Amino acid sequence: MVFVVGLVGNSLVMFVIIRYTKMKTATNIYIFNLAMADALVTTTMPFQSTEYLMNSWPFGDILCKIVISIDYYNMFTSIFTLTMMSVDRYIAVCHPVKALDFRTPLKAKILNICIWLLSSSVGISAIVLAGTNARDDVSRIECALQFPSPYWYWDTLMKICVFVFAFIIPVLIITICYTLMILRLKSVRLLSGSREKDRNLRRITRLVLVVVAVFIICWTPIHIFILVEALVDVPQNTTVISMYYCCIALGYTNSSLNPILYAFLDENFKRCFKDFCIPSKVRLDQQGTSRVRNIVQDQPNMKDVDGTNKPV
Repeated sequence: MVFVVGLVGNSLVMFVIIRYTKMKTATNIYIFNLAMADALVTTTMPFQSTEYLMNSWPFGDILCKIVISIDYYNMFTSIFTLTMMSVDRYIAVCHPVKALDFRTPLKAKILNICIWLLSSSVGISAIVLAGTNARDDVSRIECALQFPSPYWYWDTLMKICVFVFAFIIPVLIITICYTLMILRLKSVRLLSGSREKDRNLRRITRLVLVVVAVFIICWTPIHIFILVEALVDVPQNTTVISMYYCCIALGYTNSSLNPILYAFLDENFKRCFKDFCIPSKVRLDQQGTSRVRNIVQDQPNMKDVDGTNKPV
């Protein structure tokens, strides 16, 4: 279910941003980047679900490298994009004059490319380090990062770095941006010269805040779990393993929630989704049919007391 909703929903988000000119705003360019990362990671879900059910990795070394690399790309690209979206909203709300120059679709596209290049430092490293390894007995194959000796040192270092750079620092930047925005929104009744523009600005800011909040809620458990496991000797019993996979599932659920949030919180996305699902010609036909039905239903009500119809 998460796989289908995530893949179809995020693909639809990317389509409407490409298809409709009015959707090519700076904020939506960042949303496109987020949807692309989410759509990409949903393609790995069938493989990881199979590994969980079989308690072994049956897909070989190359697919192992690809799946782990996509996981790290998604993790870093998503949080970097959300951080950039928060900075973008901060500039729009607190520095509206600078926003005219900074907040353009072209610059958003350039920043998206920079985000993928920065994430590649981790993604390419994951391709190099990832691989399969026999565990317990030959029948159980594990797909994981294969660190040099001493394994515990490099494994712990990697997990701490991921926690700091893919969670703590971005969340800190996001928190600062939204704290400053809230103070600004409370102190100023009208941010722009137009009430309509002001309402639109607040609506987009609320959308980004909700998307960021849902991301943090979904990804905090797995980040904390992995950090604790790296620093403390946690027994690998059934309960702990089940908790681990539940935390991973919650993180992946975030990828399918974003398109739903866009549909409910953004009127432009809602209209574009509706236009895609129900083409304008079909809508016009439906409206025409409904109009005819209403006229027919109103005919009995247009009679005089003597039973004769009034002229229309």
